[in-house]
Amino acid sequence: MVEFITFLIMVLFIIIGLGYLFYCFMQHDKNNLITRTSANFSIIIPARDESLVIEDLLISITNQTVKINPQDVYIVVEKKEDKTCEIAKKYNMNIVIRRDLNLKRKGYAIDDAIKYIKSHKKHYDLYFIFDADNVLDKSFIEKLLKNYREGYDIAVGYRNTKNGNDSVVSAASSLTFTMINTLFNKFKLKRNLNVTISGTGFYISGEIIDNLGGYPFNMLTEDYELSVYSSLNNFTSTYNEEAIFYDEQPVKYSVTKRQRTRWIRGYIDTRKKYGQALKIKSKEKNNPKIGSIRVERVGIKPYLFMVIGIAFYVITNTILIFVNIILANAFIYNVLNVFGLILLVYLVLVLITLLMLKCEKEYFLLSKKTKLKAVFYNPVFLASYVPIAINALFNSDIEWSKIEHNKKM
Repeated sequence: MVEFITFLIMVLFIIIGLGYLFYCFMQHDKNNLITRTSANFSIIIPARDESLVIEDLLISITNQTVKINPQDVYIVVEKKEDKTCEIAKKYNMNIVIRRDLNLKRKGYAIDDAIKYIKSHKKHYDLYFIFDADNVLDKSFIEKLLKNYREGYDIAVGYRNTKNGNDSVVSAASSLTFTMINTLFNKFKLKRNLNVTISGTGFYISGEIIDNLGGYPFNMLTEDYELSVYSSLNNFTSTYNEEAIFYDEQPVKYSVTKRQRTRWIRGYIDTRKKYGQALKIKSKEKNNPKIGSIRVERVGIKPYLFMVIGIAFYVITNTILIFVNIILANAFIYNVLNVFGLILLVYLVLVLITLLMLKCEKEYFLLSKKTKLKAVFYNPVFLASYVPIAINALFNSDIEWSKIEHNKKM
C-alpha cells in the first residue's frame, strides 16, 4: 500500500512538471521590430590573466569578414602588469584597468569598460561581449550585425566547443549549451520568445546601455539576469545558429562542479531579485513580451517537480528496504522499484543526449568516439545537477572565481 501511494505521488509530481512544460510550449510573442541601418559597434573582452588564450580570439577578430578598427576593441584587466596587456598592445587594442577589485564579477568588468568608453566620449550602436578564451568564426560579426539591422536588441551566437574531445567532462559540459541553444533557444525562436543568454558570444544594443547608464547586470550569473531583465523590459532577443564561435569547457569534474554551483546560486539569487516583478508582469495580458515573461516565471519548475517526484519515490523505497530488512520481511520488491526507476531515468537521459547530438550540426567538434562516451556519461553529468543544486541552495556565500583557460585552437 505504501509503495502504491508513493508511486501515485511521484506520478502526480511528474504530471505537474509536464503541465508546466506544456504551459511554456503554448506561449508566444509577436515581435514588432524596427529595422536599423546604422551599425557602429565595439567589442568588450573581460580578460584577467588570460595571456595563454586571448591571442587566438584577437586573431579571429582581425580576420572577420567585417573590417574592425582595433581601437573599437576593449580588453579589461585588473592590473597593468598582466601579460594580457602586452598582447593587447601588439594588436593596438584598448586596455581597460579595473577600477574596484573588490567587485569581482564579470558584469562589473563589462561595466568598467563601458564607463571607460563613455569617459572618452565615444558612442556605439551595439556592444559585442566575448570571453577571452573564445574564437570567432570569420563571419560571426557579420551574421549578428544582420540581426541588429533586423531590429533585435540582443542576439546570441552558436557556441561550439574548442576542447570537447579532451575529456568526457568537457564533452558533457559542451552539451549543456546544446540544451540551451539547439533545444531551448531554437524553440523560443520559432515562437518569437526572448532567448536565454549564456554568458558570451552576444551583442547588446547601445541604446539599452545608454538608457541604463552602463551595464548593471552583476549577479553571479549576469547573463541570466540580463535574460530576465530583457523580458521584463520588452527588449527583443534572438539566436543565430549560423554565427559560430568556439569556447573552452572545463576538463575536470571538480571545476565544472564549482562552475555549475555558481550558476545555480546565481539563478536562485536572480529569481529572488526579479521574482515579484515577473509575477506582476505575467498578469499584463497586453504586454508584448507576455509569453517570454510567463516562460521566465515558470523557470525550472517543470524539471524541479519531476526531480522531486522521482527523488521522493527513490528515497521512500530505499527507506522501506532497510525497514523490511529490520523486520525480516521480503524487500526485493523495493529494491527492484529503486533500481528499476533509476535505470528508467538513466535511459531517458540517454535518449535526450542522443537527441541533442542528432540536433547538432556536423560542425559540432566532437569525435565519434567522444560522442559515444558522452551518450553514456552525460546522464550522470545531468543527474549530478541535483546534489550541486542542493549545495547551492544552502550556500549563499558562493562567489565568482576564475576558471583557468589554456586551450588553443
